[in-house]
Amino acid sequence: MSKISHQRPENLLFIKPGSMGDVIHALPVASAIHRAWPETRITWIIDPRWEPLLKGHPALAATHPFPRSDFRGPLGMIRFLAWCRRLRDLRADAALDLQCLLRSGLMAHFSKARRVWGLSDAREGAGFFYTDRVSVLKEEHSVQRYLRALPAMGVPLPEKPEWILPTGKTCGAVPENQPFVVIHPFSRGAGKSLDNECLDAFLATFRTHSDALCVLVGAGDYSRENTAGFLNILNRTTLAELTDILRRANFVVSVDSGPMHLAAALGTPLLSIHTWSDPRRVGPFSEKAWIWQGGEIRSQNLTAAPLPEKPFTPNDAIEAAKLAASAVCEPPQA
Repeated sequence: MSKISHQRPENLLFIKPGSMGDVIHALPVASAIHRAWPETRITWIIDPRWEPLLKGHPALAATHPFPRSDFRGPLGMIRFLAWCRRLRDLRADAALDLQCLLRSGLMAHFSKARRVWGLSDAREGAGFFYTDRVSVLKEEHSVQRYLRALPAMGVPLPEKPEWILPTGKTCGAVPENQPFVVIHPFSRGAGKSLDNECLDAFLATFRTHSDALCVLVGAGDYSRENTAGFLNILNRTTLAELTDILRRANFVVSVDSGPMHLAAALGTPLLSIHTWSDPRRVGPFSEKAWIWQGGEIRSQNLTAAPLPEKPFTPNDAIEAAKLAASAVCEPPQA
């Protein structure tokens, strides 16, 4: 237990560089802190790739880029420590570490913040740098875990998590006055991405059940060219444009990924595909979400035990396409 009394900090360093989904999950914490301490200056350390998600956020006085790619190679650690030493210039008197890894613990340490909050499940020795460890539960969703930091800081929990996200940049490739669904089939996680056979089955089934446009987004390879009712814009959208697309979509079908979490935070109805990841911990945090797992489609339930791991097959893609097609006409009740 820390002996430092609760006191509103003048300058708070908010440490959550990434990934995309992690940044999105941490946004309600920043909003709640700002609501309780509107005079506190919050600076968010962020990977520049995800900085567009924080653009114009009213809780933030500034962002501080964490150039991860600069710290690779044999001299990477030396460059990283030199970068960390400059964090003292931010004059933070408190820090909140929601990344909870060695590098983020070092950021908090070198910032010279007098008080540092971090989570109890911190790894790689990060907890050594904390003055206050916040107890979290293993099977909680990331959003719930991060929100547990608030009472420890003396900040009230919000009645409902608040996501404030930029409107994005209009993607001219996607018509503004036409219903459409989005499919995001690729993820870096092993065994998460959909193969071409599943994509073919999804698109063929969707076409037979709906006249709406189907938009393929993300980073990956799929050779099918644009046709009537199908728009392939893989590798051709910025994060700001993707935000616009996901905000306007009638429905999203996505593998477990950052864009899936972005769609959930935007309030867009969606189906999230989990071949092995636990939806309780990393599924969509949304009342408008459906889950595919273990060969079944069901509404998202953060208290439901996960089903056995199972690959996503073309037959599963057919059922997902039927759900997406029905959502264009009448959103399904999750």
